[in-house]
Amino acid sequence: MAVEVSMRGITKRFPGVLADDQVDFEVEAGEIHALMGENGAGKSILMSQLAGVYQPDEGEIWIRGERRTLASPLDAIDAGIGMVFQSFKLFPSLTIAENVVFRSEPTKRGLIDRKAAERKVAEIAEKYGLALDPSARVDSVPVGVLQRVEIVKALYREARVLILDEPTAVLTPQETERLFEVLRALKADGRTIILITHKLNEVMAISDRVTVLRDGRNVASLVTAQSSPAEITRHMTGRDVDLTTPPPANPPGDTVLEVRDLTVPGEGRDAVARATLSVRAGEVVGIAGVAGNGQVELAEAIIGMRRATAGTVAISGRDLSSATIAARRDGGIAYIPEDRHGVGSAGTADAIDNLALGHHRGSPILQRGLLSRGAMLDHAKRLIARFGVKIAGPQTPVGTLSGGNLQKVVVARELDYGSPLLIAEQPTRGVDIGAIESIHRELCEYRDGGGALLLISAELSEILSLSSRILVMFEGRIVAEVPKAEADEALLGLYMAGHDPEERHRPGALAAASAAPASAPHPSDRSGKEGVL
Repeated sequence: MAVEVSMRGITKRFPGVLADDQVDFEVEAGEIHALMGENGAGKSILMSQLAGVYQPDEGEIWIRGERRTLASPLDAIDAGIGMVFQSFKLFPSLTIAENVVFRSEPTKRGLIDRKAAERKVAEIAEKYGLALDPSARVDSVPVGVLQRVEIVKALYREARVLILDEPTAVLTPQETERLFEVLRALKADGRTIILITHKLNEVMAISDRVTVLRDGRNVASLVTAQSSPAEITRHMTGRDVDLTTPPPANPPGDTVLEVRDLTVPGEGRDAVARATLSVRAGEVVGIAGVAGNGQVELAEAIIGMRRATAGTVAISGRDLSSATIAARRDGGIAYIPEDRHGVGSAGTADAIDNLALGHHRGSPILQRGLLSRGAMLDHAKRLIARFGVKIAGPQTPVGTLSGGNLQKVVVARELDYGSPLLIAEQPTRGVDIGAIESIHRELCEYRDGGGALLLISAELSEILSLSSRILVMFEGRIVAEVPKAEADEALLGLYMAGHDPEERHRPGALAAASAAPASAPHPSDRSGKEGVL
């Protein structure tokens, strides 16, 4: 096969960091090529240079046999390179259609033809099974929909080389398989796909070849069919990784979180409808569901970020239904939000300040009514070391970190509170397999120390591995509670799709459920949030 992209001797430096070190990377035309490595290994930076976001300090980029200088993303688009970034590049105040066609708008009589734009976006979305409402504003839709917008935006520009950075991080298993069908169709059409992912099962299922980076260097180039997850993991981490989860050390204790009949308004219908649940000390309760079925709104209502119209929230017997976010924090809630960029961190602030958030209200950081910068620095250094955050130094703005390393910062800060209750939304989204192992270990230690964990995850394997009990949400309602011993992906998938679980034993039921479209995420009313953390 002809070489589509060849990157030779690529080196990229940032202050205090050598992101890519003499990397050679080659992709053939019409293949699906996986790019793997731990957080901070240089994957996204390497691809950002191919997409024209950064320029190499050293090295050459060749596209279809021609050496190219990609001084901007526009140059990359002209060269047929499109990239779907892990951090969405969208205008919140514009509609989905306006975002997709930006700088390539259809016109009529010299004016932008909005109806034509919406029609073209709808056609692409329908063709590839990416359900979207082209007229919806970006700031009114859940995070899962934003990923689809980015994919449609790249497809609209008909890129010959499509780079996807963690594209399935916000997709359900059904949506992931539909995306893979899209990628296979694009491959059959002669297009080239570069897939940045941490998910080994996806790499084995979809890719033709794999390149592994470690510490900014190319350490392996493998034919997927001739490799194995264990071999790829060893190249990524330099060691064997064990993702088995130890059972709870002790039986569950007293009830920590008690939610009764909680109702949260949405757009067109309630985002959460009369939800009732409890979490006990030393217990992990997992919530499974297709994105947009109320999981995020439930978590935000419990923490106080979203207004509830009915129901109660109590922590350790204390009613906090009318309490502010700060009061709920003080009452015993720690929170790892789904949106680590917009809610979980302050991107322009350094790691010292981000890791001190919340902790700044008490000793040792608060001394005689003033913040101790020395104590904040010691606090940051301790958490950076404990969670293995790859960062130039504590003074580095967290907005410059890779997605996985930013996630480690948020997880480290929240676990360090030692609160009786931890609400964790997508705690391992976008992190590498070594970091997943580390975060799971920390969550299990939190559980075994008597903490109550409410886990919301799009990864059914994570839900099944960590949870003692599993709740399933569908259209804002908790439709099932499944004990760990009875749970499997097939049963949970039926509940998630709104099917009667008795259908599981009927011929063809599972095939029908997997083929059925997932419940379309309804546009959440983001104006309903009471604040941010």
